Amino acid sequence: MWRDPCRGDIVSVLVENHREFLRFLERRVGSRAVAEDILQEAFIRGIGKAETLRSEESAVAWFYQTLRNALIDHARRAGAAERALTAVAAEVEKAQPPDAELQDAVCKCVGRLASTLKPEYAEALRRVEVDGLSVTSFAEEAGITANNASVRLFRARQALKKQLEVSCGTCASHGCLDCTCGQPGGGCKQ
Repeated sequence: MWRDPCRGDIVSVLVENHREFLRFLERRVGSRAVAEDILQEAFIRGIGKAETLRSEESAVAWFYQTLRNALIDHARRAGAAERALTAVAAEVEKAQPPDAELQDAVCKCVGRLASTLKPEYAEALRRVEVDGLSVTSFAEEAGITANNASVRLFRARQALKKQLEVSCGTCASHGCLDCTCGQPGGGCKQ
């Protein structure tokens, strides 16, 4: 097992091989940015376990195995994210649009409160919830990934919920039957 000064030697050996490690990953994932992310993650994991090495010669071979494991983890995460996105897209495609009467019955204060959110949240809600654009189409329109668009929409809904609870009080949590929020003497009848 390596002693105190050798921990620095392991790090030096790994840093010296940075370019080779990056090339190894980039050939397998096809993206320099993704390869850099995986490499940084592997460095973080690997440095913590470096003291388990017995000789300097094994550091590079050991780290390549760490990179292979990181590639497998990356592929699993990407597959899981893709499956989740596909499931959400299928669910959205099956959803029936609300009828015109229901659309008209939606509380007017929601539109007012949505405009108080971050502009990107308000836009996500408007394009997906009001205009009926799919999350994937919104992502393309906004120049972001579908996953990022889904996260943005989730956060926008959460922020809108908080605004509704602040504005309407507990009726927002239990459902408004006749919303008059924002009107003089207004409130919700339950």
